[in-house]
Amino acid sequence: MSALSLDGVTVRRGERVVLHDAGARFEAGRLTAVIGPNGAGKSTLLSVAAGLLPPDAGTVRLDETPIARVPRRELARRRAYLPQAPRVDWPISVERVVALGLTAHLPAFGGLSPHLRARVAAVLEQFDLAALRDRSATELSGGELARVMLARAVVGEPEVLIVDEPTAGLDPRHALDAARRLRALADAGCAVVVALHDPDLALRIADDAVALRDGVVVADGAATTVFTTKVLSALYDVEMRVVHDAHGASVRV
Repeated sequence: MSALSLDGVTVRRGERVVLHDAGARFEAGRLTAVIGPNGAGKSTLLSVAAGLLPPDAGTVRLDETPIARVPRRELARRRAYLPQAPRVDWPISVERVVALGLTAHLPAFGGLSPHLRARVAAVLEQFDLAALRDRSATELSGGELARVMLARAVVGEPEVLIVDEPTAGLDPRHALDAARRLRALADAGCAVVVALHDPDLALRIADDAVALRDGVVVADGAATTVFTTKVLSALYDVEMRVVHDAHGASVRV
């Protein structure tokens, strides 16, 4: 399995620096939460990490290879990226949407092989979508669509999964469901990188964390060293307490 690393990454938008000398490492089998207030640079960091946005300075590496040198098709097979609030605008079936995640694995000619068809069927079962396989994706609820898009991202069995705000717009039950599925993927060996607005939810599922403010990484490392009262209060400009009790750790405002 793979690791992804950023070293000295800087991104500018005109005169504004949106990421400054950012560094982080995302390991296989671990879930890293990227946290910070609105406008901190979380989405930019994820886009750079995914190889979708070239930095103005610094390097992103997939294992030891600069990501810019990884062939596009190979990168699409090894890394999956799920943007914030993904949409489906065409009335195609849930099964078809999930199968789109295998595009990088398809031969030049022909459709899905029996092996890939079996993979789609397995992921539909894994994400509780088998009963919805023939339903139009445009008719799904928010929670159902969230499951479909995550299933599409992982059907190709990526080594690295990068997800931007997967719980945005979801009710608490569906947000917890999405978080648990991401946790399970990390436990299965994937390097999972997820930007989250909710620090309490992030604390519950993360092994590691990267805290961003004004485009600067202010803390990174094991979640226990980042999710502290001091770091979180300074990060969000509001008093936040990390409380440990019989149910584990939680963040309270």
